[in-house]
Amino acid sequence: MSTNDPLRTFVTAMTHVVERHDGNEAALLDAGASLLGGLVASDDWLAEAYAVPSADRYRQYLLHLDARERFSVVSFVWRPTQRTPIHDHLTWGLIGQLRGEEVCEEYAVTEIGISKAPRFVHRLRRGEVDRVSPRIGDVHAVSHGGSPGAAISIHVYGANIGAIRRHTFDPATGTVKEFVSGYDNA
Repeated sequence: MSTNDPLRTFVTAMTHVVERHDGNEAALLDAGASLLGGLVASDDWLAEAYAVPSADRYRQYLLHLDARERFSVVSFVWRPTQRTPIHDHLTWGLIGQLRGEEVCEEYAVTEIGISKAPRFVHRLRRGEVDRVSPRIGDVHAVSHGGSPGAAISIHVYGANIGAIRRHTFDPATGTVKEFVSGYDNA
């Protein structure tokens, strides 16, 4: 049975973290990562409507948007072989692995673009939390980790991530394209 009580509790606590650590990203990420780790430690709260994969691409469902758009909470749902393009976020973010595994390929940003190959590749396993931000690095590509079934991660961003004008990168050609991700739910 799914209940939103853990999500409500997380959102309330995350609101306090954002208010308490406004202007101190490192402290905000530390406190937020601890909260998100607690949320993804249990897999019985996410409503099925926000866990439905698509046959052709990963899905991004909005779970909560702070009334002042100081942060958003999103579920990402992946089938095997699905991946994002290389992209940035332009804000801080936390990624907590709820189900399955994901692979993150991090790219370095240089004066002439991004690195041709990932500078670091790591696997995010169930219950683990990762961080991104322009300060610590926020250009990456993410893919399903290869385990059977859907992989689901819960993301918390320091803005309305579905409305931000962000960028995708092609390291082979150096092409940078602007995009707005939107959400798969209304």
